[in-house]
Amino acid sequence: MKHTAKFWTIPIKGYQYISRMLPANCRYYPTCSEYAKWQFEFNAPHKALMASTLRILRCNQLFPGGIDYPLVNFTPPKPAIPLRPERYVQTITIRYWLVPKEASYYYIIKQFSSTKNQS
Repeated sequence: MKHTAKFWTIPIKGYQYISRMLPANCRYYPTCSEYAKWQFEFNAPHKALMASTLRILRCNQLFPGGIDYPLVNFTPPKPAIPLRPERYVQTITIRYWLVPKEASYYYIIKQFSSTKNQS
């Protein structure tokens, strides 16, 4: 995670900690705070702030709510072909899935795990 993303996500995580003690009242999945956190992790701050603000403004009785995953503009990197593949075997942890929508736009979907060790 980039330093600018940490600057924006720390207050969101603080809000999420406090809001766990209150009854749930977000009309969307993922919640507006989770949506904003994902936006700041994947987008430039100005784009993430705009998308998060619009999402929060839609979270009321005038809109139906429902499933609304964040959308990001992403260009996948070219795969690197190692000279000796057996030397480059490693375990990775998947936190998010990028599901294609159109051209270079992808939905961000969080990977849920059955273990509690992953964040």
